Amino acid sequence: MPSTIRAAVCRSFGAPLEIETLTLRDPGPSEIEVTLEAVAICHSDISYLEGAWGGTLPAVYGHEAAGRVSALGAGVAKVALGERVLVTLIRSCGTCPDCASGRPVYCSGKTERAPKLTDATGAPVVAAMECGAFAEKVIVDQSQIAPLGEAAAPHSACLLACGVPTGVGAVVNTARVRPGDTVVVIGAGGVGLNTVQGAHIAGAARIVAMDLEPLKLDDARAFGATDTILATVEKPWQELERITGGRLADHVFVTVGAVPAYDMALRLIAPGGTAYAVGMPASGAMSSYEPVMVAALGHGMRGSKMGDVVLARDIPWMVDLYGQGRLKLDELVSRQWPFDQINAAIADTNAGQARRNVLIFPT
Repeated sequence: MPSTIRAAVCRSFGAPLEIETLTLRDPGPSEIEVTLEAVAICHSDISYLEGAWGGTLPAVYGHEAAGRVSALGAGVAKVALGERVLVTLIRSCGTCPDCASGRPVYCSGKTERAPKLTDATGAPVVAAMECGAFAEKVIVDQSQIAPLGEAAAPHSACLLACGVPTGVGAVVNTARVRPGDTVVVIGAGGVGLNTVQGAHIAGAARIVAMDLEPLKLDDARAFGATDTILATVEKPWQELERITGGRLADHVFVTVGAVPAYDMALRLIAPGGTAYAVGMPASGAMSSYEPVMVAALGHGMRGSKMGDVVLARDIPWMVDLYGQGRLKLDELVSRQWPFDQINAAIADTNAGQARRNVLIFPT
């Protein structure tokens, strides 16, 4: 039977979300219903809510969640009822060229599914980002979940659905940072801190964090940064040269969606090094660089979507690292908020000081 759930609905970009009662249909073939315990507020959600990337309204956003399996569609065998799982926006078919080559985040074989949510009038509400996790329950494809076990509390475990694999994965999967490399991370927010700790796990010799806020640089040191640069200095690349003895960085990760950060990134790269686009600016934003310097110095630039994560491979590894005390999750949570206070939690996130705010559902 369809479920009646409470969800935070966006009916107008830039307006406060409205807590409404919606109807969630039953899971179909290869789909799973998850009753959520926690969902984090990611800056990607906020960008969508503010209209930075467009989209169809009304919609329910939210994509960084954890909960327990509460119903199974036909053909699902990978999880059991009651099992705690993460819920992510990575939906993959498993058979297209991208999936077959181990790049499910770029899946090109997804097919349309029946609408999942309807409001009190019977009108459809979009479950955005393949999730719609600002809600008490979600229905997702079985490719979008991974078992979490019971070691981490839900408010920490939900971060494994996006922020942690995006940062750690950019280092170990996209860049393949090796022991002895020099890494710069521009932005010390939630994703930036995970990029820092990913570089620490990978064995980077120097991990230099850059941010506009001194307090965030203190955070970065707690997560493994060996050095910090305040991004307001006139020529940050000169500070980096001082730290590295003149060589600059093998890898520069831009973890914020700020165009000035992208404009500066190539100035920080050593010959043969690469800049990685992790943070996502608004659609239409433009950056600039000197192509002659890219050619002369052998620079590269790559994107990294969701850390090029492969859920079945990477999430068990990260859960194990957490159990060993080598991956910080609990420390990433700035505050837990009741679901009803979602608008206040979003405002606090927008203020720029939170690592991750997490919404908790009543049990």
